[in-house]
Amino acid sequence: MNEHDPLGIDAETMRELGYRTVDMLVERLAMVDDLPALRTAPREELEALLGEPAPETPQAFDDIMEDVRTKVLAYVGHWDHPRFFGYVPGSGTWPAALGDFIAAALTIDAGEWREGAGPSQVELTVLDWFKEWVGYPKEAAGILVSGGSVANMQGIAVAREALLGPMADDVVLYVGDLAHSSVARAARALGFRPDQVRILPSDHAFRLRPETVAAAMEADRAVGRRPLIVVAAGGATSTGSVDPLHELGALAREQGVWLHVDAAYGGFATLTERGRAALDGLAEADSVTLDPHKWLYMPFEVGCLLVREGRLLRSAFEIVPEYLKDSFGDSREVNFANLGLQLSRAARGIKVWMALKYFGVGAFRQAVDQSIDLAQLAQELIEASSALELVTPRSLGVVTFRRRFPGVEDEDELEARNAEVIRLLADSGVGLISSTRIRGRYVLRMCVMNHTSGPEDVRRVVSWIEQADVGDPGGTRPAARASDVGMGQGWLTDRLDRSALRAIPVFRDLSDDEAERVLAASREERVRAGDEIVHQWAHGKLFYVLLEGTAEVRHDGAFLRALVPGEFFGENAALDWGAGFSYPRVASVAAAVPCRLLAVPGTVIDELFHTVPDVERQIRAAMRERLPTV
Repeated sequence: MNEHDPLGIDAETMRELGYRTVDMLVERLAMVDDLPALRTAPREELEALLGEPAPETPQAFDDIMEDVRTKVLAYVGHWDHPRFFGYVPGSGTWPAALGDFIAAALTIDAGEWREGAGPSQVELTVLDWFKEWVGYPKEAAGILVSGGSVANMQGIAVAREALLGPMADDVVLYVGDLAHSSVARAARALGFRPDQVRILPSDHAFRLRPETVAAAMEADRAVGRRPLIVVAAGGATSTGSVDPLHELGALAREQGVWLHVDAAYGGFATLTERGRAALDGLAEADSVTLDPHKWLYMPFEVGCLLVREGRLLRSAFEIVPEYLKDSFGDSREVNFANLGLQLSRAARGIKVWMALKYFGVGAFRQAVDQSIDLAQLAQELIEASSALELVTPRSLGVVTFRRRFPGVEDEDELEARNAEVIRLLADSGVGLISSTRIRGRYVLRMCVMNHTSGPEDVRRVVSWIEQADVGDPGGTRPAARASDVGMGQGWLTDRLDRSALRAIPVFRDLSDDEAERVLAASREERVRAGDEIVHQWAHGKLFYVLLEGTAEVRHDGAFLRALVPGEFFGENAALDWGAGFSYPRVASVAAAVPCRLLAVPGTVIDELFHTVPDVERQIRAAMRERLPTV
């Protein structure tokens, strides 16, 4: 040990601390099945346990480890728990964890070839494996990043640089409504405004239809906009569904746009026969996001971006300042700092390489197949149960469903009771599932991914949900319809005040302040018979309430329904889907007779949606009814 090093530790002490740490980890991993799948605590409690000034003097390692055991690790979700079926679980492997330990202990920088040649070549080898599994050519390129979110951002950035260069005001990105939230974050960070992202409705199989994308592109081109990027799902987080990649690839080539596939969740299912069939067409994407810390069982963090035309990845990110000319000298060497956002970066490839070499690819293939089998078992148990209702069938490892309750048909009460099921299951420690919304309906979501899970774990969780004692969460008021309001009431008068506004069903529960906010921000519009109020696929954030007259709703030219005074439309476009983006107009609405309308900014509706429960209930009810028809 260097006597001048204030942070140095002698070799024997390093071994001793390492052995004690490993013993603690192995003991904990061995008992994970006996621990609750999730244990959490409010911040106030943990601040009391862990809030302290930084220590000026050393503390005993045993004391530190005791705090780790009792104050830190006691309050975590065990993502590797065999009954952790919420979100997208991840259970790592020990060889991969040791790979992380090696990379961290030796402070390896895998950003530059000269300082990390061995780790860089390991990463290139791992990327070659990934390219082969996806079906990409040798000239494709890639990079390991922190996760799928960063990979999506970098993929969209490469597309923009390859097709456009600097950001322009007239380009448009298209994405399905089941896309991961990271796509919205990436678009916002890269400069796409709300009117430059189209959130398109999925079809009856929860997939983004090529004809929907084509129609939206046609509408945009008609008003001078340029389609730029389509983002497809290679396994949607909510449903596990895979968009029709072959057809979307053909459309992208025809339209001259970039196809990026977010396969963070499902991509490594290509190791299996069923997964390859589900992801058929993945090789046609211009870029692909993968997430090895999901279905390749790597510890957090590691994601991956692959770009089919590899030179475009480098040209999107390469910047060589004067102070790095020594490091970036030989063009035959790969400097990963020129392929992404990070300059200094961890050697993530070591853990992937070690785990795949230790177990062999066949073991990972078996683990993925086992997960798909267990998700199918979950579906069969749900279908056989009189207490449960299947909502979406198994796709990859995801199945969604609901608990039914005798005599309960109201959607709001069903939502409250199913939310209580999730809470009670988490509190029980038996397991964990999560929720999502399908066509506006609140559903239970089960994602089977852990290599630690077996049939009995699935049966135990499904049985628990079937039998859970869920009390009445309290009465809820069903959403009012326009027909519930008398035709002579105040909202048909010439002037809207607070009282008249509250006579409109969707606004009936507004306080005086909320009503004044709506009135101050809104405007009345009058349209002639035959005039189009909103056009399908156009961008717009106004929420409309029909005050007088009758309007007709059409989708792809086909008549869907008539609207009468007191009814609203434009709710999908008004609400924030994520990062300020929303649906375009998914249908056209035109005046059948002269109409009078109240036009409310989407920002106002979005605020009310989160603060006034009755507004949320009515809008969600409309979304449940209307989205499946478009």
